[in-house]
Amino acid sequence: MKLSSKLILFITSSKLAVVLLFIISLPFLVDRIVSEYTNYSLRRQQAKVINVVHKNGIDHYLQGDDNYGSYTMLKEEYIALEPASAKTRIDTIKTAQRVVERDTLTYRILMHTFSFESKNYLLEIGKTTASINQYNKPLQRIALYVLMGLIALTLLFDLIFTRVLIRPLGKIIKSKLINRKFPFKDYSPPVATSTQDFKYLDESLIQLMDQINEAFEKEREFTANASHELMTPISILQNKMENLLGDEQLPEAVVLRIVEMMKTLSRLKKISNSLLLISRIENQQFVKSANIKPSKIINEVMEEISHRAEEKELQIHINLKEDQLLKNVNQDLLFQLFYNLINNAIKYNVAHGSIRITDEHKKGGNYTITIQDTGIGIAEEDLDFIFDRFRKANLTENVGYGLGLSIVKSITLFHGIEILVKSKVNEGSTFSLIFPATDR
Repeated sequence: MKLSSKLILFITSSKLAVVLLFIISLPFLVDRIVSEYTNYSLRRQQAKVINVVHKNGIDHYLQGDDNYGSYTMLKEEYIALEPASAKTRIDTIKTAQRVVERDTLTYRILMHTFSFESKNYLLEIGKTTASINQYNKPLQRIALYVLMGLIALTLLFDLIFTRVLIRPLGKIIKSKLINRKFPFKDYSPPVATSTQDFKYLDESLIQLMDQINEAFEKEREFTANASHELMTPISILQNKMENLLGDEQLPEAVVLRIVEMMKTLSRLKKISNSLLLISRIENQQFVKSANIKPSKIINEVMEEISHRAEEKELQIHINLKEDQLLKNVNQDLLFQLFYNLINNAIKYNVAHGSIRITDEHKKGGNYTITIQDTGIGIAEEDLDFIFDRFRKANLTENVGYGLGLSIVKSITLFHGIEILVKSKVNEGSTFSLIFPATDR
């Protein structure tokens, strides 16, 4: 999962968790707020009553009676004032029941004693809990709507900020990692970002690519120079040995030793030629300007190599589209590509086996050529290394130098061809060459 997706998922999940927690705690919060506001309202009414008493006298309420009581029409609120003993000291707010005209109602009651003109009075102000709680549900609903709106707004801002924040990371990945082919020849400028971590990552990737390119260039230059320089002494040694063989006075044992030495030199020459070819391919010293038909070039390969298939009595099945054309390729390299693959299919096949060469158009327009044999196969643990130089797998005899498939890999990389391998020991191997759609 991408970093942006993880951040968005985390932000959304955290917001939803906050909403869920708020919904659970909302009734308690609203009840608490309403209760505190009711207490505040009762205190204000208390202060107002006492202020009126001190201003207009106690008779403003009692009017000659011993006590005073009043309530609203729906009995939602009431006020009571009566004398109290001198020692009574009460100042509290509680929920209790009162009987009003034979109706027992639950009130939130403020009880407060105060002195006026050397007399002690008890003041009660009550408000029904039903009237207090009638606004709880609307308040909860309004609070929930406000919260949802704020959550949606902050979520939108978070998503926008997250995208803006990690946009440089996406540019770094796209410019430095995605669709970058080794060696990294095209220059990729640093990505503009104010985030120090991203800037450090970008600079480190550029530095790492430069170091890889430098090391690769040195290795490639060494391989090319070594392969090229070896050819001269090898040729000189070959000529001298051929001249020695022309001496009729040499003992037969010496002649045999010289022949063995010439075989070794021949092997060294082939290895040097192969390494030199790989180096030239990697240095892109070949031109891709030819348009060829794969059926034609594979037939040319078979004409040159068919005698090897006849020695093992192999059955060759070729089923290729005659009108298929590969554009902007190098004919010599493709010949070498098919030659190596078909030669391996023959070399590592069993007697009386078969080789099948077919083609098809895959979904998306890619053209694919498949070379399938019934040979000794390749072990699964060796499949990841078969294109490495000097690496040979599942061989019962010392044949080849381990460079054929390395040459194949270099040619496919040079042409942008994808190569896939499927193989099982003693069941055969299948090599699939997937050509880019632009080459058709």
